[in-house]
Amino acid sequence: MYDMSTRKRALALVGQGRSLNSVSKETGISRAAIRSWQERIEPLPRMATPDPGPPADEQAYAYLLGLYLGDGCISAHPRSTGYYLRIACADAWPGLLQQCRETIAKVRPGIGVYALQKQGYVMVTSYSRHWPNLFPQHGPGKKHERTIALDPWQQEIVDAHPWEFVRGLIHSDGCRITNWTTRLVAGERKRYEYPRYFFTNVSGDIRQLYTDTLDKLGIEWKPCTRHGNPYNISVARKASVALMDTHVGPKH
Repeated sequence: MYDMSTRKRALALVGQGRSLNSVSKETGISRAAIRSWQERIEPLPRMATPDPGPPADEQAYAYLLGLYLGDGCISAHPRSTGYYLRIACADAWPGLLQQCRETIAKVRPGIGVYALQKQGYVMVTSYSRHWPNLFPQHGPGKKHERTIALDPWQQEIVDAHPWEFVRGLIHSDGCRITNWTTRLVAGERKRYEYPRYFFTNVSGDIRQLYTDTLDKLGIEWKPCTRHGNPYNISVARKASVALMDTHVGPKH
């Protein structure tokens, strides 16, 4: 006989996408037993789980919030009251992938974090009953089709750690590029290069959260449009780019 916590742990591992074989090896529980728990018609009795409260690491949370608003989602587990937090990280940025995994573990120490390889990207995933408490912006439909606003406690964290929030947004939906143009110097046309940061998001609310934070940091920015619609936020002034380089930097 297995106690309730053992059963819940095994089912949570399966819920993370793990195979019955790997869960059996890790827990020492037979695959048949795990399968029987999955196939139960009535759910197992649930023990009351207290709300774990605020993020364990608020600085890490500010960064994770930026990642979530850009490339994250929360979805309900089909057979439990838990939820998956998923953050999409492109294969081109292995450093970002690793930082994302480490950040989730800092926000919720002891929680499982795993990576599922997809075509061209990795879905960093973590299972918990409490992800909706930490990210109340979750909901049905696309983010740009609904209101996205921070709760007061989230805004307090962003105000305390604005650069981490900006870094998370840039690492999800932004980039640092090098633009170039030409200038006449002593009668000779020469190529001139300059770095620039872009943040691209269809949601006007998320762009507003980004630019409001830039304003508080003293970063100069301007909007760019696509087909006449607001879409990009550009940071190109030399002093502002220097600050972004100090606190954000390019993806890696």
